[in-house]
Amino acid sequence: MSLLEYHQLWIERGSRTLLRNVSLRLETGQLIALVGPNGSGKTTLLRVALGLLSPTRGRVTVDEEDVRGLTPRERAAHLAWLPQILVSNEPLAVLEAVATGRYRFGESTSQSRAAALEALERLEASHLADRNILALSGGERQRVALATLLAQQSPLVLLDEPANHLDPTQQVETYTLIGKLWRQGLGVLLVTHDVNLLAGLPDHGAVGIVGLKDGAIALESTLDAPTLAVDLSDLFGMTMRCLEHEGRRVIVPWARSEEAE
Repeated sequence: MSLLEYHQLWIERGSRTLLRNVSLRLETGQLIALVGPNGSGKTTLLRVALGLLSPTRGRVTVDEEDVRGLTPRERAAHLAWLPQILVSNEPLAVLEAVATGRYRFGESTSQSRAAALEALERLEASHLADRNILALSGGERQRVALATLLAQQSPLVLLDEPANHLDPTQQVETYTLIGKLWRQGLGVLLVTHDVNLLAGLPDHGAVGIVGLKDGAIALESTLDAPTLAVDLSDLFGMTMRCLEHEGRRVIVPWARSEEAE
């Protein structure tokens, strides 16, 4: 089992407090969704685990080691990251792009390519191996990005709005792939603005929901909690309603005409 832990974490920058007294843990086999208003500290929480930000107080550990004491390769052995915006201007073949996820291993090019192809096959994307990554659709690029995380063979993955800017079909496909990674035993910490995308995951009732507001944890729940709509209403400061359709629960913002006036 691998374990990521935030220990009473504070991050202050000048007069701003980005995170305040955050304690949280993620282990392999868990999926936790971070939700909350823009600017509440969700992406900051991911970045500090990657050593991209230093805490003012508290610390972040992975398998009981402070992340600040790890080299990039050592950190990559524990944590893989998919940022909100993927920028790639290199006209690489998909197989070569996925093979970059193997950078932490001291292995031959042929070994890296073989592992990259296996990762693509596991995500049913081997047909893309010879394509130019710049010629892919948004959904195909996200599939390749997830294959790159898989090739890295890190037990814990951090995902920042993984379906951002994708159309509805691609969003569902992306979350289906994330569910596959989770059910294969990885620990997943993801930022999302739409908890309904999580409802299609297998065993979705086990998904944890952590809400951030003003840099602090304001909500700890699960996707199947009966009070989730009310809790999200408090978190976002607006009414959320829980609707049932064909056996599936959907939580939606609710503004009746008289409330909007």
